Amino acid sequence: MKQAVKLLNSFQNKIVEAGCDEAGRGCYAGPVFAAAVILPLDFFHPQLNDSKQIKASIRLELKEFIRQHASAYHVAMVDVEEINFHSINGTPTKDMAQQHTEKQLLKTVYAGIIERVLILYRLN
Repeated sequence: MKQAVKLLNSFQNKIVEAGCDEAGRGCYAGPVFAAAVILPLDFFHPQLNDSKQIKASIRLELKEFIRQHASAYHVAMVDVEEINFHSINGTPTKDMAQQHTEKQLLKTVYAGIIERVLILYRLN
C-alpha cells in the first residue's frame, strides 16, 4: 500500500485538465469537429471566452495564440459518410468525434509518462 501512496503523491503536481468541445451539424448537413487542448496553468489571454461570444477575427487570433502556447492539442473531424453510418447504428455523432479527440490527445500526452511510471512502480 505504501507504494501506491508514493505513486499517487508523485502525480500531485502533474495532474492536468483537458478542455474538449465539439462543433458541427452532422447527419447530411456537414462534418462534426471536436478539439481538445491542455493549457499551462499560467495560461492567460484577456479575450478568451465562449466562441459564440467573440468575433470571428478574434477566434482566429486566439486559435494561433492557443496553438503556440498549448501543452498539447488535437482536432478531429468526422465526415458525413461516417456520421450517417454510425447514426444508423446508434452511435451519437458528437460523442464519437469527442471520444476520438480525447483518445488522440491522451496518446500524445500521456503514453510516455504512464509507461515510465509503471516501470518505476514495478522497480520500487
